[in-house]
Amino acid sequence: MLPNDFSPWPAVYQQMRRGLKAGCFEAIVHDLRSMLRVAQGRQAQLSPAVLDGRTLQSSCESRPRAGYDGHKHKKGSKVHRTVDTLGYLLAVHLTPANQQQRAQVQVLGPAVQQATAQTVKLAFAVQGYTTQAVAQAAQQKGLQLRVVKLSKAKKGVVLLLRRWVVQPSFGWLARFRRLARDYERLPQILAALHSLVFTILMLANASSFITSPCMCITRSRASFD
Repeated sequence: MLPNDFSPWPAVYQQMRRGLKAGCFEAIVHDLRSMLRVAQGRQAQLSPAVLDGRTLQSSCESRPRAGYDGHKHKKGSKVHRTVDTLGYLLAVHLTPANQQQRAQVQVLGPAVQQATAQTVKLAFAVQGYTTQAVAQAAQQKGLQLRVVKLSKAKKGVVLLLRRWVVQPSFGWLARFRRLARDYERLPQILAALHSLVFTILMLANASSFITSPCMCITRSRASFD
């Protein structure tokens, strides 16, 4: 489905696989995250993070490694992600959908600390992480885990502290057809595609900060002439 002015799809896919294997897109995401945080008046290296996950329905390619998510009533893969307070990607981890989210703290914790140079000290999570063992596992990785819970009495939509930050990022990813379902045979390719998609999203966001001053200069010159 590539446009006609592109190279044949095997050549494009080969170059993409080379970039994913070399970790190019992960490095771009980390650099763009720091640049966008500074542009929005934040510190380049963040202190809190947000943990959550979503289940992608399996396809014929990924069915052999799929698991059944009893809560979502869906068979597929579960994408465990950690984002910063602006919703930008920090770390991603793939498991079958039948594996629990709280068991992935031991994997996501070191990945977050490596991506942020050990600056993250606080992590917000959903009720699925409410166990003493998970809190101790996060503490061993240098993270203080704070579980955000719903109040007993609620009516309508309730925005939870820091919890809502990760939800828009799920919507961003759902717009990309390749990430609407799990179409990949290898889980590491699906995880790497998240970095590629966030690179596209963050470059589009960065262009607004880059082009705005140029537009102002162009308009001022036109008015002067």
